[in-house]
Amino acid sequence: MELSGWGWRHSGRTEYALRGVDLTIEPGERILLLGPSGAGKSTLLHALAGLTGDDAAISGDQEGALLVDGKPADRGRGAVGLVGQDPETQLIMARAGDDVAFGPENLGVDPEEIRSRVHEALRAVGFPYGPRHSTGALSGGEKQRLALAGTLAMRPRLLLLDEPTANLDPEGAELVRGVLARLLAETAATLVLVEHRVADVVDLVDRVVVVEPGGGVTADGDPSTVFAEHGRALAARGVWVPGSEPEPVLSAAPGGGARLEAVGVTARTPFRLGARSAPRRVVLEDVDLMLCAGTATALTGPNGAGKSTLLTMLAGLSRPHRGRVLPHGPLAEADRRPLVRWPARRLARHVGTVFQHAEDQFVTTTVRDELRFAPRRAGMGESQTDAWVEELMWRLRLTPLADAHPYTLSGGEKRRLSVATALSSGPSHAPDVLVLDEPTFGQDTRTWTELVELLGALRAEGRAVVMATHDALLLRHLADVRVRVEGGRAVPGEGDREERAPVGDRTRRAHD
Repeated sequence: MELSGWGWRHSGRTEYALRGVDLTIEPGERILLLGPSGAGKSTLLHALAGLTGDDAAISGDQEGALLVDGKPADRGRGAVGLVGQDPETQLIMARAGDDVAFGPENLGVDPEEIRSRVHEALRAVGFPYGPRHSTGALSGGEKQRLALAGTLAMRPRLLLLDEPTANLDPEGAELVRGVLARLLAETAATLVLVEHRVADVVDLVDRVVVVEPGGGVTADGDPSTVFAEHGRALAARGVWVPGSEPEPVLSAAPGGGARLEAVGVTARTPFRLGARSAPRRVVLEDVDLMLCAGTATALTGPNGAGKSTLLTMLAGLSRPHRGRVLPHGPLAEADRRPLVRWPARRLARHVGTVFQHAEDQFVTTTVRDELRFAPRRAGMGESQTDAWVEELMWRLRLTPLADAHPYTLSGGEKRRLSVATALSSGPSHAPDVLVLDEPTFGQDTRTWTELVELLGALRAEGRAVVMATHDALLLRHLADVRVRVEGGRAVPGEGDREERAPVGDRTRRAHD
């Protein structure tokens, strides 16, 4: 790969995502691509995959030269495998095996060979179901494994991975890193990897390349040299440098009375038509859980265990097959019915939700309008709305993107915007309960710290926070109560002081 003076500006933007990039990558090199959130790392991967250009999938303005094997990147797509940040956009077929087979079929691989590649790739990434399993019934982490399996089945010469383990549980992430290590040892594939948690993947690479937002390459060399010479500067710009973890400043959790209670909640997979559809199965069974004011509750557990399913029921967005989610305190004063029966406006006023797939909650065409939407509907004055929106954008480093369309943001930027929208009603109007699915996904150390401190401040004000996460650092700093979701149950997780107590009883005792 050869880039000379290369730059890219997304359609509708005034600033370049990257500019003046001079970079050469030789066959077989293993590159870790670093930079703060919004530095253009994903953009560069998309360009190397041939997705940018005059007739490509991503529109914008390009300058300079970018060649793969001496040709424009869009002419060599068959030899390139890309796993993007959002696996939702990469799954094409209705069944898992068909999706993995899609790439090899388009490359003209023999059908018998495709069949063996599909089974091998699914086994390699630890996919927990058979090839006929519905792709629409997968969790975010399971979709990420399937997207990686589809790329591996193509046997690409160039492998481009954008945070391939970000949505995976610790065991799954370790498994995928092992698969990559074996692949790189057994083949001559070239790897370009984007990963925020550098310490987990540094042993997989032999070179580190650092890019700057709107600029080019600012550091390039073997990992030990780059971190020794540039580590302090990189950490100051938000890069996850090994040994330089952020330390958010948080007030102690004040605790308080109950706000939401799940009573005997049971969930099943959706009913699907078709003779080959999988039978319905129980995802969660008889879950009891109490969420209290001034407390952060973390849901942990393996991918596909039902964490996101439980969150949507706690947020009043889906109906349990059996059981109820009941309001307490100020929520019960507003409406004593189970949350799933609340009108949408009342629900949005009291419960703020951040979905696993951030784009599901965007309703306007600019970042600024997205943040103005909720406070204006809540009756906040124009000047107060503008002041709060500007503060949110400044705190979460979204100010340069105020006029950008939410769908054009990077994965980390979308996550920050989704958190901001949940809080955009204003400090005095913030929801009583915050329901967050992987709130720190895709963040550099600066934006991670801002997010955690913002959530910590809301906890200190008495809001109840519940979050599904695989982020060990977030658990260490913010989680007051851990609940492990696994095997259809939700039980106190490791690290709790009263591991044997039922979740609701333990939480109530802690805040008496």
